[in-house]
This record gives sequence, structure tokens and C-alpha cells, in this order.
Amino acid sequence: MPQVSIEIQLQTLPTDPGVYQFYDANGKILYVGKAKNLKKRVTSYFTKNHEYGKTRVMVKKIVRIDHIVVPTESDALLLENNLIKKYRPRYNVLLKDDKSYPWICIKNERFPRIFPTRKLIKDGSEYFGPYTSMKTVRTLLDLIKSVYPLRTCNYDLSEEKIKAGKYKVCLEYHLGNCKGPCEGLQTAEEYDRQILDIREIIKGNFKSSLHYFKGQMKALAAEMKFEEAQHIKDKIEVLENYQVKSTIVNPKINNVDVFSIISDEAFAYVNFLQLSHGSIIRSHTMEIKKKLEEKDEDLLQLAIVEIRDRFKSESNEVYLPFKVTVEPHLKVTVPQLGDKRKIVELSERNAKFFRQERFKQISIIDPDRHTNRIMAQMKKDIRLSEEPRHIECFDNSNIQGSNPVAACVVFKDGKPSKKEYRHYNIKTVAGPDDFASMEEVVFRRYKRLLAEDEPLPQLIVIDGGKGQLSSALKSLDLLGLRGKIAIIGIAKRLEEIYFPEDPIPLYLDKKSESLKIIQQLRNEAHRFGITFHRNKRSKAAINSELERIDGVGEKTAADLLKAFKSVKRIKEASIENLATAVGMVKAKKIYETFHQK
Repeated sequence: MPQVSIEIQLQTLPTDPGVYQFYDANGKILYVGKAKNLKKRVTSYFTKNHEYGKTRVMVKKIVRIDHIVVPTESDALLLENNLIKKYRPRYNVLLKDDKSYPWICIKNERFPRIFPTRKLIKDGSEYFGPYTSMKTVRTLLDLIKSVYPLRTCNYDLSEEKIKAGKYKVCLEYHLGNCKGPCEGLQTAEEYDRQILDIREIIKGNFKSSLHYFKGQMKALAAEMKFEEAQHIKDKIEVLENYQVKSTIVNPKINNVDVFSIISDEAFAYVNFLQLSHGSIIRSHTMEIKKKLEEKDEDLLQLAIVEIRDRFKSESNEVYLPFKVTVEPHLKVTVPQLGDKRKIVELSERNAKFFRQERFKQISIIDPDRHTNRIMAQMKKDIRLSEEPRHIECFDNSNIQGSNPVAACVVFKDGKPSKKEYRHYNIKTVAGPDDFASMEEVVFRRYKRLLAEDEPLPQLIVIDGGKGQLSSALKSLDLLGLRGKIAIIGIAKRLEEIYFPEDPIPLYLDKKSESLKIIQQLRNEAHRFGITFHRNKRSKAAINSELERIDGVGEKTAADLLKAFKSVKRIKEASIENLATAVGMVKAKKIYETFHQK
């Protein structure tokens, strides 16, 4: 697809949080930024009068906008940092010390220390994070240390050295912040049980720790130690409100390529995320035009080879949504849960957003292609023999059985054709009988189309379940149209789609474009019908108010409304003005009725 204009790129940006990247005509990256709302933030570059000349120069150079969607603002902050460090864009301010975000380390040693760090050392230690603020790290560590006594010294606490009495307890022991493992006053087993609890707190699993804290708080309160109990309560609140882990990066996931695929009738979209040292450093989505009915497995297999070659990837592991055959040296992982699964889901989400943007851009640039794709998708989803270029939808409206009416709305190529909408007054049905009303209006509609030799629709949509659908089918049978026009019913509660003589409904994906068009048809038919119904009830109420006057019948009421336009004006009119419309005798009766004390 040729490069689309900046205006169209801006129109189709998502409103989710994420990171955006600006490129010039040579494909060189100019700037990387983060946003809570991608569309709002990126659009602001092109709509504001910028104070600084440097920004104005950059905006003039932008020809392409790429973006990566992420779940939260914090994730966007982390990802922005990773991309700036990797690409060093010309217009980004780089940190002078180029420092990394902080992590929490549980050291790989006997009686492990726990401390903040900005360096990841591969010595078997555990690292949690990264965190967007050192304040967050210190709050969490203060919380942990206030409950669990941990050592802070850097001694080698091997069993031999402790038994040899090489160390003496320090001030931390006397202050109650450490239980003195250096002198053998705390066992390694007891200390390791604490580390297990702490590891769960850092991961976000607070259940066992909260249970411990609450028990401690109640015990202190029972002993009348309210200040200490309040202190523990404050820590519980911090713990309960704390959210820890970033879904974007995990230090255990190192040098991995992530691929996912989303496809429709004509195109497939393969997203690629490249992870290095636990961080996303690249996102790219490839659009593949289908020639035949290629399977997703085949297309993904081809895309993996093409993308890895294009970006010179040297990763030895790939995460995929399903198994495919790849190069022999590559390890394939199909994650089912945890951080790895979240990264695959993030890739899928970016592929979906890319696909949606393409659809929006195509609908602006090439509306025919957009329409053809939707029609082909509807044909497949609703099991039709031909594309539903002409669709009609029926809905009944009556309130407590009064003024029953029906509406028929018409869509051509997936869009409303309002000049062809029709209202129907129900003539042959007494009382609120939706089934009989549906049978009448469908019969009248297609009897007339046949009589006038007008084109018939490829699809009829009935607003209702199996009952209304069966009633509509009776009319098609009488007209000899059964099997010549596809017909379905849509039930409101769960959006089930019913087919003739099939007791099991079809459930389309809630985000499916086919379902959205059917819902739009149903909603438009309801709106059109209910508006007509309200107008009819209002007119009936006005006529009944006038016809209650002695000597005023349907014709006189019509003459009055024609002359004065509303009941309010009739009430305010003089006898002389009323007489000009209906004569003096009736005018006196009308005037006296409205002016009685």
C-alpha cells in the first residue's frame, strides 16, 4: 500500500496509551515519545503553534508515524526509555548519564540481601522490575524491612565461617532490624521462609503477607498498643494499593522474537516484537495480501523468515501463538500463561490496531475496496450464497397495544439508504401481536416489490428471535420467495442470530464488522419505527382531545389543526377566528369548552 498522507494517519490513530515514533522521508527516526492518548498527543504536534523553532522544523520533516500500543502509561514510559536508548533519535533529549530504571535485587547468596540497583548482573540473582520511580522501590523495600528483619551487611555468611565465630552482631541486631544470622542466631531455613514471602510481595501476591499483617495489627490492638497497630495499618494500605509489575519487560525474557497474526478474507497482518535484555526494542507490522485461501500457519511461517532477515535478527528463540515449522536452530515457545503469554497478547493487540487503522485509511482513500471487503466478510460470516449488497430490516413498535406500526430500513453496500425507508400502519391485526404484525408487514413489503418489479434484497434481517422469524417465513412462503432471499433473526439479549429451521443460534464475535452492521440495521429500524409510533400516538391524542367536544368530528378536528397548527393555538383563538375555520355554531362550542371555569 502506498504511503498515506499525514492527515489520514492522524485520523486513524488509536486513543490508547502507547509510544509513537516520527520518521522522515528517508525512513530515519526523528523522535520517540509516549502518550496517555496516542491520537490526542500526536495530533497536537500538527495543530498547535509551536513556540520553539526546533519543534516546527521537526514537524515539517515528518512523513510517517509508527506507534506501539501498551496497557498503561507506566508501560509507555518504560518502552519510550528503551527505544530512545536504542535509536538515539535526533530530536530526543538523552539522559546525560543514560541511566536505566531501578530494579529490586534478591542476591544469590546464603541469607540473601535485598536492595535496589540499576545494574543487572548475571550471577544467578533475581531481579524484579523495572520501576518507573526509585521512590516506589524504596517504599516497597521499607515496607518489607519493617515487617521482615533482614541483614544489610555484605559478609560471606557461609556455614563454616559462622561456626568459626568470625563475625559479631552489629547495631542492626540490637535495634531489632536483624536476627543475627552472622552468629547463628537465625537459621537459614527460617530466613529463606521470609524470602519466599518477600518474593510473593514483590510479584504482587499479597495474600499470605496481608493475613500476617492483619493478625499482627489485631494482636497489637488487643494489647492496647494502638500506635503500633496504626503503623501496621498504614503499611497494609500501602500494600493493598500498590501495583507492581510491568507487563512490558521481564529480565528473564532475553533476546527473543515475538510474532502474532490476524487475518481476514483478503489480508493478513503479522506483528513482530523484538526483545533484547528484557526490553522491547522494536515493533513492526507487515501486511500480506492473500492470493488464494492461504492458512495463517503458512503465512506466519513465511513472515517469520522475511522479518527476521529484514531486521537481521540473531535471536535463538521465538514466541508464537501456535506451532509452525521454523529454522532448525530456533527454539519455538507457545506460551499459555504468565509474562510470556502477555507479550504474545500484546503483539496480537498491536496487529489488531494496525489492521483497524488500515481499514480506516482504506475507507477514506479507496471506499470501494473497503465495501467489497466488508461484503465478502458478511457473506462468509452469515453463510450466504452471495454478498448482501442490499439488506432490509423489519421492526414492530407498539406500546400497550396502541397504534401498532412497523418499520423497514434499507442498507445498500453496508450503508443506510434513507430514501428507501418505509413506515407501515398495521391493518389486519387487533391488539399487541408482534408475530402477526411481522407476518403482515413482510407480506405487504415484498408483494409490492414483486408487483412493481423492483429488485429484491439479498438478505432480510428480522428484529426478534425464532418467533418473529417464523412469522416472516410464512409470508415468504405465500409469495413463493422461500429460499430465494436469505433471512435471519437477531435476538436482543445475547445478540443471537437465528436461521430458518435451525434451533441452534449463531454467535458472531462481538467485535465482528458483520455483527456491527446487523446491529446498526436493527438499531436504525428501531429508531425509525419508534419515531413514527410516537408521532402517531401524539396525533391520536390531539385528535381525541378535539373530538371529545360536542359537534367536533374527525373532519372538523383536521380543519382546525390545518388552520391553527396546534391545540394550544386553538385554545387561545377568539370565537371570530374559530368561526372562519369551522363556522360560528361549532366555534362557540369549542370556545366555551376551552374557557369553562
